[in-house]
Amino acid sequence: MNTILNKTIAEVVSDDISTASVFKKYNLDFCCGGGISLASACKKHDINPSDLINDLESNHQKSDVPNLNFKDWDITFLVDYIVNVHHKYVAENLDIIDEFAQKVAKVHGDHSPEVIKIAELYQKIAAELVPHMQKEERILFPAIKALVANKNSEFPFGSVEGPIHMMEHEHEVVGVYAKEIIALSNHFEAPEWACNTYKALYFKLDEFINDLFQHIHLENNILFNKVKALS
Repeated sequence: MNTILNKTIAEVVSDDISTASVFKKYNLDFCCGGGISLASACKKHDINPSDLINDLESNHQKSDVPNLNFKDWDITFLVDYIVNVHHKYVAENLDIIDEFAQKVAKVHGDHSPEVIKIAELYQKIAAELVPHMQKEERILFPAIKALVANKNSEFPFGSVEGPIHMMEHEHEVVGVYAKEIIALSNHFEAPEWACNTYKALYFKLDEFINDLFQHIHLENNILFNKVKALS
């Protein structure tokens, strides 16, 4: 038990992405805040370490879906996966969720003011993500691919640490907004009287933020570490 408790949350999720659902159960951040050890996280959040370990072991035993070993993937393939899966998901869902959020805020904001704040926070996330993904797709990711193709070439922006640090900071910003939405929505628990649009909003936000956290994890804890190792 001590061995795994000394691992960071990010390391555990990097080894097995399916464990993300276990950390979500305990409200433990596995992307931006994933650098903390399991032991420290349990102490900080008053979690019984045995309970967490048991759930991680049970998750491993019951998993019937092949584990995607992202950390073993080629950098270029990982970049393409992020763009074709996570960036594509964001692009396809931003407007749909915003429409739901604005409608729910307009109809229910008077008696549920939290939905107004949720709509505002979601728009902040969208305003950050759109230019963020454009910078990655148009500048950073092509530069990373060029670096991989010619390991002797210099990174076009000088040190690779600079642009990666900027991306990590932007991840941190949207991560904070996402966590506020989770808290305001009571972990996406719609009230009993909620209309279908209200329920649809919370369902889609839950899906969107789950995707966002995995997206950030893949970049912060796997892709960027691989790229730094090349420099």
